[in-house]
Order: sequence, then structure tokens, then C-alpha cells
Amino acid sequence: MNSILIIYTGGTIGMVQDKITGALVSFNFDALLHEIPELKKINATINTISFEHPIDSSDINPQHWMKLCKIIEENYNTYDGFVVLHGSDTMAYTASALSFMTENLTKPIILTGSQLPIGAVRTDAKENLLSAIEIAASKFNGKMLVPEVAIYFEYNLYRGNRSTKVSAEQFEAFQSPNYPFLAEAGVNLKFNSQHLLQPNFDAPTQFHYELDTNIATLKMFPGINQHVVETIVSIPNLKALVIETFGAGNSTTADWFIECLQKAIKKDVLVVNISQCISGSVEQGKYETSSALKRIGIVGGKDLTFEATITKLMYLLGKNLPLEETKSFMQQSLRGELVE
Repeated sequence: MNSILIIYTGGTIGMVQDKITGALVSFNFDALLHEIPELKKINATINTISFEHPIDSSDINPQHWMKLCKIIEENYNTYDGFVVLHGSDTMAYTASALSFMTENLTKPIILTGSQLPIGAVRTDAKENLLSAIEIAASKFNGKMLVPEVAIYFEYNLYRGNRSTKVSAEQFEAFQSPNYPFLAEAGVNLKFNSQHLLQPNFDAPTQFHYELDTNIATLKMFPGINQHVVETIVSIPNLKALVIETFGAGNSTTADWFIECLQKAIKKDVLVVNISQCISGSVEQGKYETSSALKRIGIVGGKDLTFEATITKLMYLLGKNLPLEETKSFMQQSLRGELVE
């Protein structure tokens, strides 16, 4: 029988309504079977652990990612898979971060949550949790079937570092615009095996904890202010700047804008160009409006999500690699986060 560890970090999924006050309060996960008796039907041993102080996902930060990663590392040899219960607002950031913090992952880390509390009448929490556990416990030929960090939400399993939250009120809160589902839950679980990562099951899994947050972002819009851009690129100790451009990587060609970015690049700031569009890829040089960005040395982020771009930069900057090596890695697929 497979063994699964559920890690509760906080979020809506762990809330129930107080019978006296009517207010939402954190759920005692020691009583999980009482709230979800269907868990008895899953062919797996299930244990739970909770953050001492569950947090709203809007307060998540790299220190929490390190704490979560440490829990997984300390229990890695004990359990076959992990289910992380997490608020949906920043779930894609956490999933992306965990994917880079766990190298050669050979076991599932499935993040899930809900739009309604576990005790609500129309809650999506039960289905999300039950299916996430089933997925985390799934094996094929003696190996864990989904050896990667993924998000399960509303009948679909997405690669974690390919996911983004697209709705604050629909049960189908996530999408993976540039990569297919890893699995779909209907009457049966249907896995898209050709799209799953294939690690070296004979090699060890490595855990990385060095993250550097000296990153700024700049979202392009018509009429963007020169003073604002100059202020951003002049931030002390800035190591990377993510520019969210139009379409396939296009931006204003105004001389002052290009000069501002050149100033940052001359100070060894790594500038990465990703698209504001939810799907598609940056192709610097495809249009004249992106040729200048390519010419001055801005790195094209291809089809990276914003969440994957930020967390991948944190991971790479934390390794203190030479700048050119970091640039090269940003354009390579390390954990299936982009198409090369």
C-alpha cells in the first residue's frame, strides 16, 4: 500500500464554518477522516502535517517555500507521494518554486486547494483533495506515475511551473496555456503519459534552498513613464528585471526606453523579456519593435509563465553563477518549464 503525506500550509481548503459564530476557522486535519469519510476507500496510508501557523497564500514568501521543501526532504524516503494544501492565489508561484528547488524529483508533489471551504455545501475541496491523493499514489511498473510538481484543480492536473491562476470565482481556477494537461479526472483518471517528466529513478533527488529575491518587474503599457522606468532600473542591488511586453515580445522603441535598459545591462542586471499574453511565446526580432531588445542583450523568456520566470530567476540567482551561464539557463528547460 502506498503512503501519502498531506501538508497543510493554509488556505480556503482548510477552513470550516464554526457552528456557533458562523465564522470560517482553520480545520483540524487530525479529524480529516471525519470530514471526508471517502478517504477510507483510497488504497493508501495517509498522514497529515500542518504548518504551526497556517498562512493565507497572499503572505507566502521564499522562507515558507524553504520550510515546505524541508518537510518534503525530511519525509522523502518515508512516503511515496506528497499532497500540499495551499491557498489558490499564489499556488502557481509555490508550485513553480518547488519545481526548481527539487532536482531530479522521483515522487509526486501535488498542490491543490479550493475556491470554497471544505465544510461548505457546494465545496470543490473534497473532489480536489481526493483526486490529488489518488494521483499522488498512482504507480506504473513500480514507479510513481507523476514524478513532478503539479497542480490539481477541478478535474485537471497541470504541470506546476506551467500553470497560472485565471479566475477568482470559477471552480476551474487554473490554466496551463502553453502545455497540455498531465491528467484528466473523469469516471477514471486519464494520464497523458507522453507529457510527464521522466527523471532518472536511479539517481538521488537534490533539494536546493538558496533563493535570491533581488528582482524587479516592469509591465509595459502605452504611455509608460520614463521616470518610473529609470527609477526601477536604478534600484540598489538589483540583479534581474522581468519585462512583461506586448504580443511576441514587443515594446516601445523610444530612445529613452532602450537607453534605460542598456544602463541596467551595463550594471550586469539580467533583463528577461516575457509576454503579457496568457499564451504564446516571445520571439525577439520577429518584429522591429523587439529587434532592439535582442540587439542590446535582453534574454527572451520564450513561453515561460510570469510565476515560473520569477521563481526560476530566484533559483538561478541563488546559485551565484556567472552572468552568461545564468542567461543560458534561463533559455533552457530545467524542469519542463519552457519549450526549447
